[in-house]
Amino acid sequence: MSKLDREEQEILTAFESGSLKRSDDINNQLVRHREAAEAQFKKDARINIRLASRDVRALQARALREGIPYQTLVASVLHKFVDGQLVEKTAD
Repeated sequence: MSKLDREEQEILTAFESGSLKRSDDINNQLVRHREAAEAQFKKDARINIRLASRDVRALQARALREGIPYQTLVASVLHKFVDGQLVEKTAD
């Protein structure tokens, strides 16, 4: 498990001690969070790109192994890249 910051540790301690209480407004909060999550992941733009056939076949094969559509795999890789979760390897 990764190291928790102070706020995360306080939350964990409160949870483990049973002192956390459910919000009185839980239903409205759930609706707001659900709407925010849907808006965050809404796919509302289309792009067209040209790729080498070999690369497309490799993407399709990889997606098949992962059990997802290849377009979903491509979108995931692009999202991770722009979000900074994918970084280029440097030669050592």
